[in-house]
Amino acid sequence: MTDRKETRNDNDSGAGGGIAIGRMTGGAVAAGERAQAEDRAERARRDDRAGAGLARVPAEPPRDGGIAVGELSGGAVAAGREARAVDSSRDLLAVTPELLEAVTALRGQLPLLVRSDGDGVDAVGDELAGLEAEARRTGRAQRGRLVRLRALLSSGATAVGGLASAAAVAEAARRLLA
Repeated sequence: MTDRKETRNDNDSGAGGGIAIGRMTGGAVAAGERAQAEDRAERARRDDRAGAGLARVPAEPPRDGGIAVGELSGGAVAAGREARAVDSSRDLLAVTPELLEAVTALRGQLPLLVRSDGDGVDAVGDELAGLEAEARRTGRAQRGRLVRLRALLSSGATAVGGLASAAAVAEAARRLLA
């Protein structure tokens, strides 16, 4: 963790201000005429801020066109004439035993459902299989996968949504995403 990181390029005639960051715990930052910043990290979610107090927004604001950030925990920030920021990072969440148990139970029930075209069962099955494999291999799951699965189970658009085990998976995913 880096406290008070500041990137400035005062020789940027007319390209705008720099970037001032109070606390940075990951990500990418660039400032300048052809600025680019890219973050492709895989982050395991944890509370880095516990006991650290609030990050202070830098006291000296950047010049016009600059960016001031109190706290940056991943992502990408760019400022300047040809600024480009890309955040392709993946937020990984620790899978709870409760979620894994609910996923296993729901996967076991899918073959028992009467199937029809467009019932959404295959989409749910694919997300469950991917989640279970990833969780057993790494103990973690991608935030995006949990969001997609929760949406599939909660939207009422699939035949699976009415199962009690589907509700358990959706609820466990909701708690992780909160």
